[in-house]
Amino acid sequence: MAKKYAGGELRLGRVLARNPAYTRYHVAYPSGSLTISGILNVPSTPGPHPALVLNHGYIDPAVYTNGRGLAREQDYLARRGYVVLHTDYRNHAQSSKDPRSELNLRLGYTEDVLNAVHSLRTSQYVDPDRIGMLGRSMGGGITLNALVTQPGLVKAGIIFASVSSNTVDNFNRWTRPDRPEAAAILRAYGEPARNPAFWRNVSPITFFDRITEPVLIHHGESDSTCPIAWSRTTHTTLQNAGKKSTLHTYPGEEHAFAAAWPTSMARTVTFLKQHGL
Repeated sequence: MAKKYAGGELRLGRVLARNPAYTRYHVAYPSGSLTISGILNVPSTPGPHPALVLNHGYIDPAVYTNGRGLAREQDYLARRGYVVLHTDYRNHAQSSKDPRSELNLRLGYTEDVLNAVHSLRTSQYVDPDRIGMLGRSMGGGITLNALVTQPGLVKAGIIFASVSSNTVDNFNRWTRPDRPEAAAILRAYGEPARNPAFWRNVSPITFFDRITEPVLIHHGESDSTCPIAWSRTTHTTLQNAGKKSTLHTYPGEEHAFAAAWPTSMARTVTFLKQHGL
């Protein structure tokens, strides 16, 4: 929250694909001292367009490739007139390396998406006053981080099958079983029970009072990766803080939506248009 985010020029690289609806570019932009790669889908219709920054879920950086993740959403949204910037995050694809990323609880990913919004505003294809953010799984948590870090930066946030808004839940579920990594983090910051102030301050739920944007949440009721209880807690806490939060749950849907995915995306576009995007 104390840092300044300026982004920089969103540099278009080679054309990766072209179809009648949109052109897909390899892009790069600055995030502090780092350079972050990604893809940009630009609709063929006249602009400037509303835009969305897409935050993908966890994919092992060792196998991750440029633009991987949220492929369905990238295509769907570009075909409906949105410029789509899908960021790779630091340590992914052609992005710069950050050796402290895991020790810093991947908070650098949040910096990368905040800078993505600022950089997107420099694009000739984008209406700078109509930018939203969408994240799935880990990317849902990154989206919540972004909303509490820079209120008012985007017009709306959408999260699918999100991780918990309490960082302790995520640490216990995924990081604690990785003993070397967990040990390094606990040496640096202490156990949540012994240093609760630190863990509260790295959890977006602590700062929901700062959020100024409407939030749309989608979650499958059969999700075995990210329990739906996490999204219910996020939704209830947002509402109790007086924020605009809408939660859609989907019976039988697992972490990666299947039959209900078209419904979730139609609801997403309706929500975006209702809020000027």
